[in-house]
Amino acid sequence: MDCELPRAVIHGYLDGELDPVRAAEFERHLEECPECVTALESQESLRSSLHRAQLYEKAPPQLRQKVLAGMRPSEPISISSRRRPVIAQWLAVAAVLLLSLYSGWRLIPGLSEKNSQTALAAQIVDAHLRSLQPGHLTDVISTDQHTVKPWFDGKLDFSPPVQDFANDGFPLQGGRLDVVGGRTVAALVYGRRKHFVSVFIWPTTEKDEAARTGSQQGYNWINWRKNGMEFYAVTDAAAPDLTQLQALLSH
Repeated sequence: MDCELPRAVIHGYLDGELDPVRAAEFERHLEECPECVTALESQESLRSSLHRAQLYEKAPPQLRQKVLAGMRPSEPISISSRRRPVIAQWLAVAAVLLLSLYSGWRLIPGLSEKNSQTALAAQIVDAHLRSLQPGHLTDVISTDQHTVKPWFDGKLDFSPPVQDFANDGFPLQGGRLDVVGGRTVAALVYGRRKHFVSVFIWPTTEKDEAARTGSQQGYNWINWRKNGMEFYAVTDAAAPDLTQLQALLSH
């Protein structure tokens, strides 16, 4: 039988983010759950591999020349022999910082549209994972859209569209407030068999856009824009289920 413990708990334990009580509970859980032990070992192995990889990129000779040229004084000055080692150390530090900046420009996600999409999707998946912890899934629990929609009044600067699709296999479970990209958004929760789907909604000035899909950490997501709203849905259910829900929400 598959363990139903949220993956966020495993990640939190590995990163030292759990409080002592939760950490002790998780360690007791490990004694009886081989699946979580395997998942934890896999994450630890991945982290070790990344540390051992020591990814870096050598700065081009032109960058070094520009840095050194910018550090040369406009007029000759005398430097005592005692200060030369200190200046050499600062030059080394400056070179390391510039190398880090150059490597970051080449490697840090978010510097292209594709990487920006990936980074936002990662935030969405993380928000969904947080919601799966006990007591975090919904702030308002109701299958009635006329109860869920008014609940958001006064809590957001926009009114999210709320619909129930129980007849189509996606019963409304409720809603909550969440945070994506530093702003508060609406999150609707739908059921799909034994799975939950979080649908994040916030206003946008961008034009309507067809659906884009992907996956992160074993969770499927779908993103689209419609009528001045940005939609992101994420779940561990099958990808076609998300496509079906997206079609329902877009009508």
